[in-house]
Amino acid sequence: MSLSDKLNPSLKSLPVYQPGRPIEEVARELGLASSEIIKVASNENPLGPSPKAVKAMQLAVAQSHLYPDGNAFYLKNKLASKLGVELPNLILGNGSNEIIEFVSHALLGPGDEIVVSQYCFAIYPLVAMMMGAKVNAVPAVDYGHDLPAMLDAITPGTRIIWVANPNNPTGTLAKPDDVRNLVESVPDDVLLVMDEAYYEFLEDPVDLLPLIRSGEKPNLLLMRTFSKIYGLAGLRIGYGIGHPELVAALEKVRQPFNTNAIAQAGAMAALEDEAHLSQTWQVNANGLRFFESFCRDNGYEFVPSYANFILVNVGDGLAVFESLQRQGVIARPMGGYGLPEWIRLSIGTETENRRAAEALKESLS
Repeated sequence: MSLSDKLNPSLKSLPVYQPGRPIEEVARELGLASSEIIKVASNENPLGPSPKAVKAMQLAVAQSHLYPDGNAFYLKNKLASKLGVELPNLILGNGSNEIIEFVSHALLGPGDEIVVSQYCFAIYPLVAMMMGAKVNAVPAVDYGHDLPAMLDAITPGTRIIWVANPNNPTGTLAKPDDVRNLVESVPDDVLLVMDEAYYEFLEDPVDLLPLIRSGEKPNLLLMRTFSKIYGLAGLRIGYGIGHPELVAALEKVRQPFNTNAIAQAGAMAALEDEAHLSQTWQVNANGLRFFESFCRDNGYEFVPSYANFILVNVGDGLAVFESLQRQGVIARPMGGYGLPEWIRLSIGTETENRRAAEALKESLS
């Protein structure tokens, strides 16, 4: 009997999450200079972080010999003020990915179940399988969530429903009435997690915060992040907004000092930089219009997106991904999401968008 025989048996069939490839790795592999490569793979902010956040982080570095505030008092206060909630409604994570882990640790065990959409964010089922739970994936409609069907998929064993709105990796947006009906209809003993990582890119989003403020939906958790529109993906900082009793339970599985001092400082400053937020929103809106027009003009099938990326049908996603990479453009193949014919392109600057479009046209010519 060896150590490998004692490993968690769920690990044997557990797939490994494949993130977008780093620029430096591709540069080494292809013998290119990093400056020759653009990355439109991971839904990052092409404008970079807020200048205010950079300044705040530079100041915080001088205190990096000290442990951070484990409860992130000042950041939580700033978030609570911005969102109109109380401190006990908030929990911070090392990216919103860690919030997914908190929820799964708190609610899932062998034999429990989760409900997800067919094309959901890969981490929801991965963590559930790690816990020995069953994943019930509901077929998508037009690459998006079928929320009424997800509601019907609830069984006595269901513990969590995961809904990303807008959805990653497809960029789809659920109908507002379907969202409201789902929130009202989920049984009290099932947790509904609304992943709102791309919430700030919406023009007229469904606002579920009043249900958190009032306390009337203890089984609702909202997740948001500083990785997308705020441009702080490298800091890994996200947060959950929920009922105090739920948050208190999640705090019990949170590791001490899970959000570092530099990340906390950067996030606080980013919250104050409305100009950077507004500019990012406009660059993204322009970029989405550009790619939609480009796809229509060239006859490429695409999924209309409400996020900061677009899904394009290229026939052989892996082959086109490799072709783009040879041209110094890092995209994201979607085979791991059950969409092998598609690639995902993050919205970049105007220059990056045009270069990615030209490279894609070259790959498909």
